[in-house]
This record gives sequence, structure tokens and C-alpha cells, in this order.
Amino acid sequence: MSVLTSSAPGTGARLRWRVVDIVVAAVVAVACGALFVAWNVAVGPVTTPLEALVPGLGALTYGVWLIAGPLVALIVRKPGAALFGELVAAAVSMVLGAQWGLLTLEAGLVQGLAAELVFLAFRYRVWSLPVALLAGAVAGLAMAINDIAIYYLAAGPAFQAIYVVAGVIGGAVIAGLVAWLLVRGLAATGALARFPAGRERTERV
Repeated sequence: MSVLTSSAPGTGARLRWRVVDIVVAAVVAVACGALFVAWNVAVGPVTTPLEALVPGLGALTYGVWLIAGPLVALIVRKPGAALFGELVAAAVSMVLGAQWGLLTLEAGLVQGLAAELVFLAFRYRVWSLPVALLAGAVAGLAMAINDIAIYYLAAGPAFQAIYVVAGVIGGAVIAGLVAWLLVRGLAATGALARFPAGRERTERV
């Protein structure tokens, strides 16, 4: 099992953003924003069968909208990276015509902040799969609660409970596990050689 923790000697240097961090974070976030735009169109046909099966179950797939925060954070490993990634991706989605307008940006803020708080809780030192899963799950929880407050406040408690559970699971799997696997895959190619995630890919416990 790989250990994904920062190995930089000084706390200040470890947490300070470099130019390369800003550039890569922005590029990854914009790419995720493009993914969001595509998912804005595809989500309906994909979730309709799930919703027909069990109302609220469609939230299992909403982790696609949560992936930018954990993905950018796992690559850059700096304070604010998860929030930055999710906000930029949401802004791209909004500018390119997301049907929720400004609420797209509000959702990005809520979801990015939720993932950010998980990495903060570990003092930006632990970047393991369990932490990635937790960040995705917490982002999914925040997404579900936010959606219920805005869109589904009048829905029954059964729908709301299913929506929350599905959102948490979808967040953990898509925004957590998939993001972690993407970082591992990128690290294996050498693309992240300038980041701790790339340098640590061969470490074992």
C-alpha cells in the first residue's frame, strides 16, 4: 500500500503555493469544468432509470460534480486546493451554460469547502485512499444537504434520506476513489514528477 503523505521538510515550504501549483491546479480544474458541462447534459438520461427504481437514488452519480476538489487537492496538496478546484470547475460550468445559473457556483463553494475541511482536519499531511474517500463522502454529504435545502425541502423524509445516503456513497466512490486512482495513474506516467504525489508513487509500507 502506498503512503501518500507530504515529505517536504519545512511546514511553510510544504504549504506554500508555487507557480507550478497554480498553473496545474487551474488546468485540472478547467478540465473538470469541461467534464461538468458534459455531465450537465448526460445526467438526465443516466439517472432516470435509477430514479424510476428508487426516488433519490440518482444522487449516486452526482459524485461526478464533486471530483474537482479532491482531484486538485490530491495533486497540489496545498491549503485551499480543494476549494479552488471545485470553485473553478463550477465557474467554468456556469459560464458555459449550466442550467442552474449562479446556484452552480454556490454548489461549487459548498462542495469544495466540504472536501477542503477534510484535508484541513489532517493538516494537509495525509493523502491516503481513506482520506480521499472521506473527502469525497463529506463533499457528497454537503452536496445532498445543500440540494435538499434548495430543491427538495418539500420532499418526503424517505426521499431525503435516500438522497443523502446516495450522495455520500457517490461522492466517496467517484470524487474519492476515482480521483485517487487518477492521481496514481498520472503519477505512474511521470506527469506529476514535480509534485509529492509523483515522487512518492514507489514508496511502500
